[in-house]
Amino acid sequence: MKMTIYHNPECGTSRNTLALIRNTGVEPEVIEYLKQPPSLETLARLIADSGLTVREAIRQKGTPYAELGLDAPDLTDRQLLDAMLAHPILINRPFVVTPNGTRLCRPSELVLDILPLPQKAAFAKEDGEVVINAEGQRVK
Repeated sequence: MKMTIYHNPECGTSRNTLALIRNTGVEPEVIEYLKQPPSLETLARLIADSGLTVREAIRQKGTPYAELGLDAPDLTDRQLLDAMLAHPILINRPFVVTPNGTRLCRPSELVLDILPLPQKAAFAKEDGEVVINAEGQRVK
């Protein structure tokens, strides 16, 4: 079963999302997008398939967002996408693609909505928050 995560190993949310995918018994394709940025077409498709606008997919915190003036309301989607490709740290993460859809998984448990296989074991995020109980069920 093919699943793909656009991953940043330095990001706790991204690590938790990857761990939740692996908790189904699937090893996804892991694309470290800071090293291998997606193409313009792929990035635009990830955003559209996630039901987001380009502005909603831009990461502001810890990026050159403000310095680049990306908050200017007159910038086009293409200009924003070009900035994201020139500075991949601007791409919010993690995007996950499964047979059940594409999501920007912030928070990480959003990935559960698109995973085609059940969780195999209990799972707690890095901060200790329990997401999956011992029966493999989502904790609300």
